[in-house]
Amino acid sequence: MAGFILRLGLLALLGGLLSACGSTRGPIAAGHGYEASDGYQSCVPYARARSGIDLRGDGWQWWDAALGRYDRSQQPRPGAVLVLQRTSRLRDGHVAVVSRVEGPRQIRVDHANWASGGLKGRVARDQLVVDVSARNDWSAVRVWYPPAGVVGNTVFPAHGFIHPNRRWASAALAD
Repeated sequence: MAGFILRLGLLALLGGLLSACGSTRGPIAAGHGYEASDGYQSCVPYARARSGIDLRGDGWQWWDAALGRYDRSQQPRPGAVLVLQRTSRLRDGHVAVVSRVEGPRQIRVDHANWASGGLKGRVARDQLVVDVSARNDWSAVRVWYPPAGVVGNTVFPAHGFIHPNRRWASAALAD
C-alpha cells in the first residue's frame, strides 16, 4: 500500500513538472500565466483596472454602456476590452483585455474568473481567443480553457471591442 501511495505521489510530481513546461506561444498553446491573488477576482473590476475603461455593470452591459463614451469596433487592438454577450452559460457576460494580436483571427487576452474549479476567481494572462465567426468579424469566439488545456468547444457570441480612448477626448483633440 505504501509503495502504491509513493508511486501516486511521484506521478503527481512528474505531472506537475511537465505541466510547468507548457509554452504560451503557438496557435493552440496553453497559457499558464496565472497571477497569485489574495482572493476572488471578477472580470469586470479587473478589466476596468487593467484597461482604464471606466464602465460599470456586468460584462454584457459594457457594450451598450460604452456607446458615446468610448470607441467600439470589431477590430482587436492591445489594451481594448473584448465583450462577450450574455448567454445561458455566461449569465453575466464576460470582459477580457487584449494583451496582443497574433493575427487576423487570434488574440491573447488577460482576464479574471474564466476557469472553474481551483482556478475560479483567478487572473489569467496571455490566454488564447480565436475568432470563429463566419464573416471574420469577432462576433463568435472560442476561448482557451485552462482546466482542459485546449481552446474550448463552446462558441461564445461577442459584441466586439471597446477601446480605451474616450470619444469626448478624441473629439476635443480634433477641434
